[in-house]
Amino acid sequence: MSSFFARHFPALTSRNFLIFWVGQFISLIGSWMQSTTLPYLAYRLSGRPFDLGLIGFSTTLPTLVLALPGGVLVERLEKRKIVIVLQTVMMFQAFGLAALTFGGLIQIWHLVVLSFLLGCATAVEITARQSMLVEMVGKQALPNAIALQAMIFNLARVLGPSLTAAVLLLVEHGGEGWAFFLNGVSFLFVIVGLMFVRTPYQAERLPHQNNRMGAEFREGLRYISGNALVTAILLLAALIGFFGFPFVQQIPALARDVLSVPNDTEALIKARTSLLYLAQGCGALAAALFLSVFSQMRRKGLFLTAGQFLFAAGLVLISFTRTLAAAIPLIIILGWGLVSQMATMNTLIQVEVPDRLRGRVFSVYLWAVQGVAPLGSLFIGGLAQLQGVPRAALVAGGICLLAASLIHARYPILRQKTV
Repeated sequence: MSSFFARHFPALTSRNFLIFWVGQFISLIGSWMQSTTLPYLAYRLSGRPFDLGLIGFSTTLPTLVLALPGGVLVERLEKRKIVIVLQTVMMFQAFGLAALTFGGLIQIWHLVVLSFLLGCATAVEITARQSMLVEMVGKQALPNAIALQAMIFNLARVLGPSLTAAVLLLVEHGGEGWAFFLNGVSFLFVIVGLMFVRTPYQAERLPHQNNRMGAEFREGLRYISGNALVTAILLLAALIGFFGFPFVQQIPALARDVLSVPNDTEALIKARTSLLYLAQGCGALAAALFLSVFSQMRRKGLFLTAGQFLFAAGLVLISFTRTLAAAIPLIIILGWGLVSQMATMNTLIQVEVPDRLRGRVFSVYLWAVQGVAPLGSLFIGGLAQLQGVPRAALVAGGICLLAASLIHARYPILRQKTV
């Protein structure tokens, strides 16, 4: 059993990664509780799909500005300390949401401003955290560490909405506030855990010379432009960032408007919204578990391709769906396709890129995923507001299918890549 465990989960043999992994798992459950509750609360307050897009815009806008310089910054400082500081900022953001909600003061503009604060922290924290993985486990166990991270992220995606549904249904008034408060508490587990973590595989940090930051960033761009695989991955990341993630923000509108039934009640809408998030999480978890167990799988490019086209096809089919029974399996497909491609792209980027460039290149990848998302959120939110959620799904899915086909035709290395 121990040899099986070490062979399939080598990253968990690292004490440092194990401590971080457990704390991060608890924190992610809280984060998914907040991620599920916030759009539900926003749509309950205003009933406008555009406001869902606006909150998505405010959350991802900081990435457009901060992700690229953040990639250079994290290579100059200790990544573990960066993560601790920014996780603390996120904790206070969650407590702020809880306080406003408990006090009955919460308004849409509060959600927008606090989502922007969260986006500022995550714009740099994600790059630091992902770049820190190799420093805990080494490059040989890195694909497994990334897959295990994806697994707990998506297990939390199942558990978080489930707990959210229980809180919202059991607490008639103030349930949203308790979800935000529990998220704030959950950050303590990862923050305290990181204080006991060491990074034995830490690469030598660049000397602190501010006048070289521009040159270092351009060095990263030159590497990207000369690597066909990385270029193709960044194009696909931008595609999913503009059309994929923003549509997921419309799940509350899908549950309340498109899948409505006669004599609907607020309790039914809460349950339906949570069930859709749960379905998405189940599909995502299935993909993450597969990647964790088979992290040594060599044909990662083929798995990436399957995830992209299934995700796009799921979006197109959702546009024709009007019942919960039909929507659930399609949402599961969306969850599976989204994680299959995102986790695989993450792995390919980190394995392909040299250690000294990893922070810079990963920041460009993060920018491609989330930097374009503000515009995508406004586009999908506006389209859903004017022409309905089904039309937004059809447009997003159709463009994803066409664009992915063109990118794969131009860069065949994507589906051929082995690790």
